[in-house]
Amino acid sequence: MIVPGVSLPPALRTHVLTLLVALTGGTICHLLSVPLAWMIGAMTGVATLAWFRPVAVHRYMRPAGLIFLGLAFGQTFSGPVLGALVAALPVIILAGALSIAAGIAAVPIFTRMARTDPRTAFFSAVPGGVIVMVVLAQREGVPVAPVTMAQTIRVVVVVLAIPPLLTAFAPPGDSSLFMAPGLPVDLAGLALMAALGLGVALLLNRTGIANPWMIGPCMLGITAASLGVLPSSVPPVLVDAAQVAMGATLGQRLTREFLLSSRRLLIASVVAAIVLSLLCMVLGGLLGWASGLPVGAVMLGLAPGGMPEMTVTAKALEHAVPLVLAFHLTRTLMCNFLIGPLWRGLARLRGR
Repeated sequence: MIVPGVSLPPALRTHVLTLLVALTGGTICHLLSVPLAWMIGAMTGVATLAWFRPVAVHRYMRPAGLIFLGLAFGQTFSGPVLGALVAALPVIILAGALSIAAGIAAVPIFTRMARTDPRTAFFSAVPGGVIVMVVLAQREGVPVAPVTMAQTIRVVVVVLAIPPLLTAFAPPGDSSLFMAPGLPVDLAGLALMAALGLGVALLLNRTGIANPWMIGPCMLGITAASLGVLPSSVPPVLVDAAQVAMGATLGQRLTREFLLSSRRLLIASVVAAIVLSLLCMVLGGLLGWASGLPVGAVMLGLAPGGMPEMTVTAKALEHAVPLVLAFHLTRTLMCNFLIGPLWRGLARLRGR
């Protein structure tokens, strides 16, 4: 690749080409009105490129995108919204337990199809987030490679399948209880919030918490919005750019070597992800109907995708963003504290 008279170094050339392909894929999907266009387009474009040649996404792209996503999600809160979430807390906790139980129910399918041991299947099938489940698997002495593949494939399947399913079968419904008034964009205020969000994320990163780049800025945004001191909203172009960063990061993992390293494991991961997604969608629909909460938001809350991906989906499809975020944040916390003890308890039962 030549840029008017300048020959780029090979490493930089790879980064630039990957970014251009991600932007092209996002633009095409946006023009075609594909749900979650920028993320799906970037992921598909980069994954296609990765099949034929090396790709590279700068390691700061995803954290930077997550900071602005966290701020954007935080701005959707207010005092009344927090009150509505507190009222919905029993349903949110029940949803977290149901999604974990659905993952456990998918373990036998994964075990048989992948021909792996139950311990590896457990940490591969339970939807706790890629990073969270890999860390928890390491703590239990589980091989990291199959868990990473299974969890990554699960997120990819959910990102591709859930948006069109929700668009077709679950309209947003009445989300007025979970909507905060919008704010104009103020560049100085946005710069201040971005700087503060980065500072909070760096502090949280030192604690070892999963996904500090989104959680820290999000908590900052929630606090500022609830107190009525949020100085600016996050413009949609930055949210779209964050989607491109997340999609490209997912896509770069889907190399030929990664996908073909174990075809049996790949097939098991896809099938388990589809079964889990359908089960969670049904449970979400039933729980939304029984609780009176917006059905589409509850289905997204139980969807076995990652917290950033599903909250972005909620924003793109205009479902109740604070409610979906609360569902996934609660499940992430529950996984951090419960997955290890759950596995040890199940292992003891199997040993009897």
